[in-house]
Amino acid sequence: MTGFDHLMHGFQIVLTPTNFLICFIGVIIGTLVGVLPGLGPMSAMSIMLPISVKYGPLAGLILLAGVWYGAQYGGSTTSILINVPGEASSIITCIDGYPMAKKGRAGAALAISAIGSFVAGTAGIIALQIFAPPLANLALSFGPPEYFAIMIFAFIALSTLIGDDPLKGAMMIAFGAFLSTIGIDRIEGIQRFTMGIPTMMYGISFIPVAIGTFGIAEIIRLSLHPYTPIQAKSVRFRDLYLNREELRRSILPICRGSLIGCLFGLLPGTPAVLASFTSYTIEKNISPRKEEFGHGAIEGVAGPESSNNSAVIIGLIPLLCLGIPFAPAAAILLAGLQMHDVIPGPMLFRDNPDIFWGVVAALYIGNFLLLILNLPLVGLFARVATLPIQFMAPIIGIICLIGCYTIRMALFDVWVMVISGIIGYFLMRLRFNLIPLIIGMVLGPILEDNLRTTIQWMNKDIYSLFERHITIIIFILIPIYIIFIKKIGKKIIKLDIS
Repeated sequence: MTGFDHLMHGFQIVLTPTNFLICFIGVIIGTLVGVLPGLGPMSAMSIMLPISVKYGPLAGLILLAGVWYGAQYGGSTTSILINVPGEASSIITCIDGYPMAKKGRAGAALAISAIGSFVAGTAGIIALQIFAPPLANLALSFGPPEYFAIMIFAFIALSTLIGDDPLKGAMMIAFGAFLSTIGIDRIEGIQRFTMGIPTMMYGISFIPVAIGTFGIAEIIRLSLHPYTPIQAKSVRFRDLYLNREELRRSILPICRGSLIGCLFGLLPGTPAVLASFTSYTIEKNISPRKEEFGHGAIEGVAGPESSNNSAVIIGLIPLLCLGIPFAPAAAILLAGLQMHDVIPGPMLFRDNPDIFWGVVAALYIGNFLLLILNLPLVGLFARVATLPIQFMAPIIGIICLIGCYTIRMALFDVWVMVISGIIGYFLMRLRFNLIPLIIGMVLGPILEDNLRTTIQWMNKDIYSLFERHITIIIFILIPIYIIFIKKIGKKIIKLDIS
């Protein structure tokens, strides 16, 4: 079948009542998560992971992906209306989105945010559809050494580019990798770090740790934080209009933002955040109205909101083609697939084509649903942002408890979740970023397997690893990439905030 035939088959799969409903639920939850300050896609995806397991790999991936990119839409709402970003990549939207709201143009800012997100998301899906299959074919020529080098790249980039302290990030990702080794060795069948506890032989599951660190720890933090009532500006559907000048000024920023997001989406770390800051910087530098930026320039909303959505979609390419997540939320998606014994990578297109093309079709449908939901229901979502999070904490806690227990029907997992939540809360107080911990647990087994396979494949001569050209290139790119991104990222942030 051609790519178009595969896509049409994907639409047939997704448009079944169950899958369509799951897609709808995913984007709604993602939007609500983006709207609610304090919560984020990682927290929501961790909590939803046990639920997604019940519906199979495709439906589960549709649900988690909907939460992920739906949060990009919702994050702009609070940025514009109350100057509080609902999601990290929406921080830059506050700079000009909130001043537009104070000028009485909140409707225009919300409208261009939704339109730009839709256009950029569609561009990202088209790029995913076009470039993913050829990249997967290229990845078929990779052996264990190449995958080991890519894993080292991902480990270093994700640990050093997430958070303000690279050393703390490296410590957390190493601790996560250590936790992944507890239990029975998959190759030699011996016990490792079980301390004689029978239940530890089965290992520490990723799900209770993720739910604890992102769900329970966040509940503890929000419950102990003094509640300050939020006043959001009222926006009606008839306020969501753009005048001719605003529309004309937004077209090119949306196009440029879509392209920037597609480029940054292929980089490890936090591509959506980097893409939004880069887009804003470019728009500010090339605009003939530089004095308006920071005071309500519509280009400062259109560009960043477009770039972060296309970056999220493109972030699925490394996951689906190489089986390696380059973004934190992609690690949750990888864990969800692994729980169904579905291994993403080049063989996914041959062994499970329905999953890839079903996800592509679901992205098209979800992107359209987000557009038609975010415009007429923006007033409702704005009121959701004012809900006291303390009232929602018990509900979230019950969902965490039920979801964690139903995975293996083991009380041990519940205790792991609770302990992880308590430890996670204190780690947050000590300014440790919890994301690298989860990434270490997900990527640790993959790194270990590729390392041991590489050593056996090369007859324990690890130095021959550097005789392979692709491997050498990847290792050379690691320091270059980190130095470049760190320097550029700091310049972008200082320039934009100033």
